[in-house]
This record gives sequence, C-alpha cells and structure tokens, in this order.
Amino acid sequence: MSESHHSQNQRPQEGDRRNAKGRQRNRGSRSSSENSAADSRSEQGGRSSRQSGRQFSKNAPSARSRRSDPARLAAFQVLRAVSRDDAYANLVLPAEIRRAKLDKRDAGFATELTYGALRSEGTYDAVLSRCVDRELSKLDPPILDALRLGAHQLLAMRVNTHAAVNETVALVRDQIGAGPSGLVNAVLRRVAEKTRDQWLDVIAENSTGDDALGLRHAHPAWVVRALRQSLKLRGRAEDIEALLESDNAAPEVHLVGLPGLHEDAGPQHLNSAVAAGATPSELIEGAAIFRGGDIGRLEGVREGQLRVQDIGSQWIAQALTEPAVQPAERWLDLCAGPGGKAALLGAIAAEYGVTLTANEPAPHRAELVTKALAAVDPSAWSVRTGDGRTISSDPEFYTPEQPFDRILIDAPCTGLGALRRRPESRWRRKPSDLAELTVLQEDLLDAAVAVLAPEGLLAYVTCSPHAAETIAQVEDLLRRHPELQLLDAHEPMAAVALPQGQKLLEETRSATSANSNPVITKTVQLWPHIHGTDAMFFALLQKKPD
Repeated sequence: MSESHHSQNQRPQEGDRRNAKGRQRNRGSRSSSENSAADSRSEQGGRSSRQSGRQFSKNAPSARSRRSDPARLAAFQVLRAVSRDDAYANLVLPAEIRRAKLDKRDAGFATELTYGALRSEGTYDAVLSRCVDRELSKLDPPILDALRLGAHQLLAMRVNTHAAVNETVALVRDQIGAGPSGLVNAVLRRVAEKTRDQWLDVIAENSTGDDALGLRHAHPAWVVRALRQSLKLRGRAEDIEALLESDNAAPEVHLVGLPGLHEDAGPQHLNSAVAAGATPSELIEGAAIFRGGDIGRLEGVREGQLRVQDIGSQWIAQALTEPAVQPAERWLDLCAGPGGKAALLGAIAAEYGVTLTANEPAPHRAELVTKALAAVDPSAWSVRTGDGRTISSDPEFYTPEQPFDRILIDAPCTGLGALRRRPESRWRRKPSDLAELTVLQEDLLDAAVAVLAPEGLLAYVTCSPHAAETIAQVEDLLRRHPELQLLDAHEPMAAVALPQGQKLLEETRSATSANSNPVITKTVQLWPHIHGTDAMFFALLQKKPD
C-alpha cells in the first residue's frame, strides 16, 4: 500500500547535504525533550508562550529547498493514501516508515504528524477555510493534505514556525509542483498568526453544545451526540469530554502471545517483548502494551506467534471461551477478517481440542485470516470464504446434525470505538451509514442463531458504543428470537480478568445499577478513558434447550 520509493531518498550531492543539514536544524528546533514520543505528540498548551517573535523564512518560495524531509514525506504519503484510496493510516504508516528508513525519533515525528493531521482534519479544515480565498473543495486534494500537515505542525506540535512553513512548502514543491507553493506559503503564514486556542475561539464562536465540543475536540458533532447518548445510557454522561480527549490520545500498541503453540512460543515471545520494554497488561493475562517503536523488530511478530490486538478484543475472546468447554465443540467466527480474534480463538481451540471455522466474505481478507491462523495447529481451524448470512445453506461447513456451540459475531460497524487507532474514521463515517450497517448486523445475528446449537453461546461484539449498533440490536434480537436468553457478560469477563480488570468492570457495572433495562445492565461496554481499550461492546446470549 506504500507509494513508490522517491529519488530524493538517494545519497545527496554536496549542496543537497547542506540543505539536509538545514532541515535537520529546523526539525531540531523542536525542544530537546521531544526525544520521547510522548512529548512530540503533545497537542495542547505551550503554544501561546511561543507566539511572540515568530520568524518566517525571508526567502521567496522559489529560493527554498525543493526536497522533502523524509519524516514529513512519509506523513504526506499516508494522508494521500487515506484521501485517495480510503486506506487506513494504521496499516499504511508502518510501511512508509520502513520505506523511508526513519530512525526512532523521526518515526515518532512522522507518526504524530500523520495521526494528528488525520485526527483533527475537520477542525483544521475549519481553520484553513478562514485562511484560503476559495472553498476548500476547490483545492486539489494533495494541496489540502499538505496544508493539514502544516496546520498541525503550527498549531499542535513543538515545531519552529519557520520550519513548519518552510518544510511544508518544500514538500509541496517536491511532491506537487512549484505552482502551488506560493499559495501554501501564504495560507500557512495566516494560520500561524493565531494559536490553536485562539483559532478554536474563532471557529467555534457561532457554535454551541455538541457542535462547539466537536470543533474543540476534533469530532463531528453527530459522533459527539452519539457518544454522549451511549455514556448517558451507562450512567456516565459526565464523561463525554474525557472520552473525546481519550480518542485524541496517541494510540498504544497492544500485544498478545498466542497460547498453546509449539514450545509455548507465544507466551515466550510476549515475555521477550516485556524484556524489550513492553508493559504487562493489568487487565488480563497474556497481553502487554508496547510503546517502544517498530513492533516488527520483536521476536515472534513475523511468525505470527506474537500479534498486535487491542486488549479489549483479547478480553472478549477469552471471555467467550471461559464457560466450560466440552470435547468436540465446534466454534464459529462469523466475521473473521482480518483475523486477529480468529487467531486467538484458534489457538485456544487447539488447546482444548476443539475446532474453529473462520468465515470471511472478501477473498483478500480471507487470505489475511488464513495467514493470521498459520501459526496455529491446522487441525484446529478452517477458513470459509463466503457471505456469513448464507452459512446455514453451506453443507461443507454446517449441517443441522453439527451446529456450532460457540459463535462470535464481531460485526461490521461504524468503528466509533477505535478512533484512537483509526483517526480518519471519524471524518469518513456518516450518520447515513448506520442504516445499512444495522441491517447487516441484524441479518448476521439471525444467521448465527440459525446455526447455533441448543445451549450454545452467541457473542455479539462491536467496536462501537453507538446505541443503534449495540443495545438496540440486542433488544431487537431478543424480540425476534424468544429461544435466546441474555446472560450477564460481566461474569465471564471478570473470570478471565486480573484484579485491576475486575475492579474496572465493577465500576462500570455499578454505574448502571439503577437502570431497569437488562440489556444495559447485563452487557459490557469498555471505554478508552476508563479501560484503556477500544470502546468494545459485548453481549453474551445462550440458546435455550430444545
């Protein structure tokens, strides 16, 4: 998914080396404390004290460097892939960092620049619209992406104003052409006339309520309203700003060592990652948090024995397998792509001597599922490429005599629970998406019930806290299928949790204690600002005996 290698990454000639040194001094004008990734990702405060005495380049655009700084170029290539191809930044960025051969410091800079510009796209567009003499929609998309990168450096990063403007202009000259560089220079100079807080006051001056909150915290207003409603249903309406701030935090990398592999390879590689600086999870066993840079350098990642997976996803997968497993059970992951939960479920299935069918409709994603499961004993799993809604009519994978005992539906959803890791999703999704997604979720649930064994368990999971995709879906499911009963999902979650995980579960559960709706009190909603995970929703249902 990465772009082709550019000639400017070749060995520079003497004059270019001088330019490169100048660029390094410009990047070095960020404070020395930015050697840590956390410092370089600071998005708030500290700008007003640096506003006085700003220096702009005295050179005309034509006299400035024509070569892109590699870290900024990597960020630009990711933004282009997101804008042009609907790519996901968290998938494209690692490849761009490797292509550019960035060191740890520059990789951290590129990561913050990429995620920050995508995260605050709507807010920066509101600022840029005040600085451009035409509608933003009339700008060529590459120019707009470059302006967003420049705006983020000026308003939210510890980058010298001269460097932010000059290096963005150099990027434009190198990647787009000399013509637009004057426009970019003029627009960014106007952006630099105010601090972030001052711009927020300007763009939000005629907005109130969730509209103003959305501008200040870089969320579309409809997302703010949806998150507020979800929190309110869980007795935590006052948490809305904490949740929005958590969505804007730099994403952490969560690791899982697959259990049950040959020579206990997964847990051993997880221990090696901890020795390399990862922090063991306080929520569940077998997980860790890694903040040390490129995970590709960790042992076991390339072989698939050590994997990246949100701890919330790990927790739910473990919880589904916690009630006593019987010999010869059949498990089904109905929406398996790209294979993270399937790999963990498959590894657990191999431990218990049961089998997992992983279903994925898209062939290229089914290939990813197969690769994800490659480290697991092949006798424990199979992959079906097909529409999950038709599995009951596929005799190769299902017969009434052999129903499934445990089914996981990690349903396609708006993804509003994973905005830290996929910052572009907040601007890509629209309220109208809900109509199609909720119908698909409903169809998948009905299909799962049709192939679920009597007394079998059905886990309905979304990476979204939106009420229409969570609580309402479960309420409607129970009305359509009286043969189902809703279990208390807190119990298996607590059974596989460490003490801190149990404590946080109880806190969120107690907030709903006054609620009379069992779908709210018996389902689990994880939150980034409380649990440090994606905002995963988990409902556990059981089919009544015949």
